[in-house]
Amino acid sequence: MSFAWPLSTDQRKCYDSNGIPVSCAASGQDAAQPSHRKDGANRFQVRGDMVFDESTGLFWCRNANPFDFPYTWEEAFDRVDDLNRSAHGGRHDWRLPSRRELFSIISHHNINPALPSAHPFRNVFPGYYWTATACSRLPDQSWYIHLGGARVYRGMKNGAYLVWPVAGSRPQEDHTGKRFRSTENVIQDCATGLYWTRRPCCGSSGLTWDEAINSVNRLNQENFAGRSQWRLPNVRELDSLVDLARHSPALPASHPFDDIQEGYWCATTSVYEPRYAWVLYMRDGAVGVGYKQQPTFAAWAVTGGNQTPVPLESTLPEHL
Repeated sequence: MSFAWPLSTDQRKCYDSNGIPVSCAASGQDAAQPSHRKDGANRFQVRGDMVFDESTGLFWCRNANPFDFPYTWEEAFDRVDDLNRSAHGGRHDWRLPSRRELFSIISHHNINPALPSAHPFRNVFPGYYWTATACSRLPDQSWYIHLGGARVYRGMKNGAYLVWPVAGSRPQEDHTGKRFRSTENVIQDCATGLYWTRRPCCGSSGLTWDEAINSVNRLNQENFAGRSQWRLPNVRELDSLVDLARHSPALPASHPFDDIQEGYWCATTSVYEPRYAWVLYMRDGAVGVGYKQQPTFAAWAVTGGNQTPVPLESTLPEHL
């Protein structure tokens, strides 16, 4: 089965640097983009004890906390094996989701839980859930995602977090080494259809969120590289570049980008606290937040994009 990870979020409101809702017109923010993901009523299909996600082709347990208690990373794999032994839902291919798989169902419009509106899941706990993806730089840690506010970070494998199994075909990564096409100033990502500036940092690396948006807008005024509609990427677009098999930076080995900075602003506001926006940290690929008024991170401009990109799954073995 062919998988397509959507590049758009479901964020539908814009917020200024004080966290106050504002008009999206000409704001340069995520919600100003015309394409948004389907809500849960149109995206998910309930099939007994399972839910089919038509956006990714994955099957999720309808009970988002089927084991009731948190477990260590190794114990999480054991609990999922129990589902396979009992043929839960008539399936034997249940697994702990990869980071990208769990991130694929996260909402950036809702909190507590951070799931799409009208989703059909039950027993969702707004806390941390394990993924099967280990941290490349720190192999005693693995990635988890917060179902309350959508934070993506890593924790010690002997810590205890919740488990939400997934089933279905696992996406494969293209290893041809021809993912990126380079020109002097612009890089095309053939996997997503996005065009990125070769040098990610637009001006200083210590920008406020507003400065980051404005620095990208200036590229449009200058008709940079003969292209228009440059924008600050949303959190999913920026995350699409991440290769979790690598670190420092967490980018594919063949990437042609120059002057990689520590962290980059996203055009997506954290609705958990709208004075903050999402930030991608390049050392490991963490998705955290930054205070919009603090001059802390860099801007990386993007334009273009497909709505049905090819898979971008990490090559890192997930159960170490």
